[in-house]
Amino acid sequence: MNKDELAKVQAYLRKTFGNPKIDVRARPKKDDSAEVYIGEDFIAVLFREDEEGEVSYQFQMAILDMDLEGA
Repeated sequence: MNKDELAKVQAYLRKTFGNPKIDVRARPKKDDSAEVYIGEDFIAVLFREDEEGEVSYQFQMAILDMDLEGA
């Protein structure tokens, strides 16, 4: 994913979730995905999919059982 794509997806996520602290960062040695953070907390991986010229982005977030305690 290039810098323009990262910026566009970041703006979309910030608007959609109403959180200006969402940060989409390039992954080292990977060009088909990015990491998503809120502040310094890693929350998800974002994958770029290109099928027959149609580009989409898959947001994959794992929620650990221990994270649910106190929620």
